[in-house]
Amino acid sequence: MKPFSLAVAAGLASGIVTAVFLTGALSAQESEPKSNVYQDLDLFARTFEKIRNQYVEEVDSLELIHAALNGMLSSLDPHSAFIPPKKYDEMQVKTKGEFGGLGIEVTQEDGYVKVITPIDDTPADKAGILAGDFITHVDGESILGMTLGEAVDLLRGPVGSEVVVTIWREEESEPLEVTIIRETIKLTAARVRMEGDAIVVRITTFSGQTLVNVQDGLAKEIEEAGGIDFVNGMILDLRNNAGGLLDQAVSVADAFLDKGEIVSTRGRAKTMDDRYNAEQGDLMEGKPIIVLVNGGSASASEIVAGALQDHRRAVVVGTKSFGKGSVQTLFTIGTDENTLKEKGGLRLTTGRYYTPSGRSIQGLGISPDIIVEQLPLSEFEGEDGKKFSYSETDLRNSLENDSISEEERLQLEEEIKKREAAAELRFEDYQLAYAIDLLYGLSFAQSM
Repeated sequence: MKPFSLAVAAGLASGIVTAVFLTGALSAQESEPKSNVYQDLDLFARTFEKIRNQYVEEVDSLELIHAALNGMLSSLDPHSAFIPPKKYDEMQVKTKGEFGGLGIEVTQEDGYVKVITPIDDTPADKAGILAGDFITHVDGESILGMTLGEAVDLLRGPVGSEVVVTIWREEESEPLEVTIIRETIKLTAARVRMEGDAIVVRITTFSGQTLVNVQDGLAKEIEEAGGIDFVNGMILDLRNNAGGLLDQAVSVADAFLDKGEIVSTRGRAKTMDDRYNAEQGDLMEGKPIIVLVNGGSASASEIVAGALQDHRRAVVVGTKSFGKGSVQTLFTIGTDENTLKEKGGLRLTTGRYYTPSGRSIQGLGISPDIIVEQLPLSEFEGEDGKKFSYSETDLRNSLENDSISEEERLQLEEEIKKREAAAELRFEDYQLAYAIDLLYGLSFAQSM
């Protein structure tokens, strides 16, 4: 078998597989005598033969074995699974950042599929699917009792095809039926833009292009701003980021740290024990950083948030993250070990990861330094979405200010426009607007 490790966010309705890094082979440790193991395997073989020969309908032997493997692994934890050959091949493609589906990251809870997050600008996102939604039916078929893989298979389908998803949402009294058209999902790992004097880095997933996207985007925005001295700082938006490649998460955290541990992994097998450290170099040159997280931030995104928080390099703002702190190893297996024909995969939880301070966030998540809920639009808005106001300058025959030059007046107006734009953002994204205001305050304090 050929093993490599995963820091997986959760199950994959849309198909993103998270965090891969190479490891050596795991040494097996037997906890009971071989004779007992062989007796138990003999029980399995006898049961298998009984089903194959006497079940009311003829069964496919390979499908029966795959089902047994999947049942065995799914009994361990939500992230361990057997991956049949066809799905394994699909998974290898999906780690590259393009796949077909709805665009949601899911896990399983109480027998139902729970949405960790919709991915930005995907069919699920556009259809209004929210983090925390429970999927109960797909095209009218109940998924209660199905494995996560079986439910995911129902959600998948040809690009352009339609699927009706029944959603249970906590604040709704009745289930919601949402019709979604499947699309080929192309992920842009990171987008970088300016909001006033703040750089906003939005990372949707940690794929092979994430660090490059961040580096290129930051360089472009800093250059257009006139240099790092003209930037207040950076907001790293990891909300609804369900994870990604571990090496990319480590690289992104390293991009803003000069030294120290980023993350460590520990497992039952000593080969799983590892430690990742930062190297010299900070892309933001010490400028303040705000990290935004919420309940859809999981796995690799929690690694980044935890590392920057523990080193006091960033202030974490938002709501508690998902709390996925286990590491999975992906073993390549097949019916023919030499040629790996019909190769499949075994995704097995083999360890936990820890933040630099030694915290395991498994089940706990990253707790923000400042808790900020996402607020809805104000009920006091006018018809155009803005509040009515007026000032001295709106009065007829009001006196002009003669204490400043025309150039100073234009500069002041430009500053006011930036502040007003930041205020308007509160109606669209309150958490981001709060982060921008906080960043402005931190930048001002740093410059004193």
